[in-house]
Amino acid sequence: MREFSRDGATVILILLHTVVTATGAVEEGIFTNHFLVQLHEQTDDAARQLATEHGFDSVRKLPFGEGLFHFYPKDIPQARRRRSLQHKQRLEKDHRVKSVFEQEGFGRRKRGYRDINDIDAKMNDPLFTKQWYLINTGQADGTPGLDLNVAEAWELGYTGKGVTIAIMDDGIDYLHPDLASNYNAEASYDFSSNDPYPYPRYTDDWFNSHGTRCAGEVSAAANNNICGVGVAYNSKVAGIRMLDQPFMTDIIEASSISHMPQVIDIYSASWGPTDDGKTVDGPRELTLQAMADGVNKGRGGKGSIYVWASGDGGSYDDCNCDGYASSMWTISINSAINDGRTALYDESCSSTLASTFSNGRKRNPEAGVATTDLYGNCTLRHSGTSAAAPEAAGVFALALEANPDLTWRDMQHLTVLTSKRNQLHDEVHQWRRNGVGLEFNHLFGYGVLDAGGMVKMAKEWKTVPERFHCVAGSVQESHKFTSDKSLVLTITTDACQGKDNFVRYLEHVQAVITVNTSRRGDLNINMTSPAGTKSILLSRRPRDDDTKVGFDKWPFMTTHTWGEDPRGTWVLEVGFKGDSPQRGIMKEWTLMLHGTQSAPYIDQIVRDYQSKLAMSKKQELEEELDEAVERSLETLMSKN
Repeated sequence: MREFSRDGATVILILLHTVVTATGAVEEGIFTNHFLVQLHEQTDDAARQLATEHGFDSVRKLPFGEGLFHFYPKDIPQARRRRSLQHKQRLEKDHRVKSVFEQEGFGRRKRGYRDINDIDAKMNDPLFTKQWYLINTGQADGTPGLDLNVAEAWELGYTGKGVTIAIMDDGIDYLHPDLASNYNAEASYDFSSNDPYPYPRYTDDWFNSHGTRCAGEVSAAANNNICGVGVAYNSKVAGIRMLDQPFMTDIIEASSISHMPQVIDIYSASWGPTDDGKTVDGPRELTLQAMADGVNKGRGGKGSIYVWASGDGGSYDDCNCDGYASSMWTISINSAINDGRTALYDESCSSTLASTFSNGRKRNPEAGVATTDLYGNCTLRHSGTSAAAPEAAGVFALALEANPDLTWRDMQHLTVLTSKRNQLHDEVHQWRRNGVGLEFNHLFGYGVLDAGGMVKMAKEWKTVPERFHCVAGSVQESHKFTSDKSLVLTITTDACQGKDNFVRYLEHVQAVITVNTSRRGDLNINMTSPAGTKSILLSRRPRDDDTKVGFDKWPFMTTHTWGEDPRGTWVLEVGFKGDSPQRGIMKEWTLMLHGTQSAPYIDQIVRDYQSKLAMSKKQELEEELDEAVERSLETLMSKN
């Protein structure tokens, strides 16, 4: 330990001859031929003369401390295990020198950059290095570090073992050599042909490859020299063929979504109403009943987990007009491309919970999602939110292996808490924080799924408290509005306080709305919570020319107020966006609150979160520095 005086203050330099690693192990120091030299005389000329005399090519005055100079060679320093005693002793004997310290070398790494060979996930599958959404090292012009962080979950030993995921789609090629070993025949069925063999129907253009590609993302086997690797490569995959027929029926949908709910853990759906920017549609009566039964009775009462692609309608559509993606019973997943931007086909809405990945926006042939394809083939061209939902199902399978007792609501809470902003950015919608400090984005939800973070939290997770529903209030009077002036309505609520169904901590919030307009596509609806969190319930859809149907008791849903206290005044703002004058009549707004009476984890999380927010970055760094100094001193003292 040495002291330097500057302007009456004492600066303490702690010189350690060891390096303490992140695991607490002590390593021998690495020495360089760079020296910190303090001179009695502080002029640059004196320092340059001294450096030249002692064989140093360069010298630089340091802006901190009195008379401090950096003596160093021009060439890149060579790492050595022993100190350069000769240099040091000669300098120390010079009468112009007050003190000398040889600089030690230690490791620092670029945040985000990772070499795939440095990650303990060695796979011999030929497409593994191209699966940037698993481990992104910058392949295909992507952003290093922007991935699902599956490597951490795998290193912890979680690979989806014991979990079954059903792909509800156009069938899967269960004979594919990368899927066959993980295929769950017992849990599979073909509701299009009414037989137990959900093999895709052949077409010349391979149109029915969708389900097979989704299945590979989830459960493609590892280390078999075939195609790539699934997110949960030891999970079981079931095929539910239900899309390949001229039209859909409520019976087929309901039968598919309720198929073997005690065997199937997760249902992945990469489909929904037409993404044409003018359709408003959702599940019919039987399918709604099947979903309700699934979350209440599936998996032995823990609840079936439904994962839904948010939609590919782009800026022309709004996923809150899709009753499957906007359902409270589903986990709606959007996508980001490999550099963190939004995909051109991404729909935005307040019901999206989180995001995974689709393809790259650039024309790089390897920027798509690498997975299995029909007839034993592989592909690099899977894309869309179709690709995003199965990735999420795979991450959830890892979490279920870590904790099989997770309920369907536990999985949603884990998604909210562990998803990360990472390097996602949306040019239209900014990242914001809700009333309890949770960061969200109108398009990406709570961020990109983090498999490592989710399995670690899942291991110690305690099931959330009972869920309650409260009708917070309703505005039933008709109100007219035009393009000239927005309609503003309010509901002040105590959230059923004092009753059995009191809701104190929010999960989902629904605004059930009946409204008719001269042009439905120009309608814009926003809702603000008592905590000040604004949810965009409906954005403009320029292709929607409806003048008659409007929205009839349509349940617009938001997840953005998660964890907030719903008591207080809610504000609904309804207006038009567009070039032509429009008019409308609002007939009903009913506010539905869903959540818990006791804190599932919110109190402690919020306290921790808000204490961090209240602390400046400088203070955080100072605290980390103090801790590092204490650890270093303890290590030094223990060695002495």
